[in-house]
Amino acid sequence: MAVETLVEKQKLGVNSIMKKGDRVRVKESVVVYHHPEHRGNPFDLKGTEGEVVDIVTQWHDRPVSANLPVLVQFSKKFKAHFREKELEII
Repeated sequence: MAVETLVEKQKLGVNSIMKKGDRVRVKESVVVYHHPEHRGNPFDLKGTEGEVVDIVTQWHDRPVSANLPVLVQFSKKFKAHFREKELEII
């Protein structure tokens, strides 16, 4: 017997306004160390623009409450996860 758990996006802390395909800009200082052109060195993404490719609410068909639910792709080789408050829709 399979039990299906339904979790509203609001309960997971996901902004229902932001969706896949939206163009976004990083509005807060976010330092990453995995940028392909600056690997191993700190790189601040503030002001960088990209596209939302996913909003993480499920993993292996199970609901999750991800700390950084918004996945943004900036270039062909670079993606990063963010909180909604770190991004603005453009």
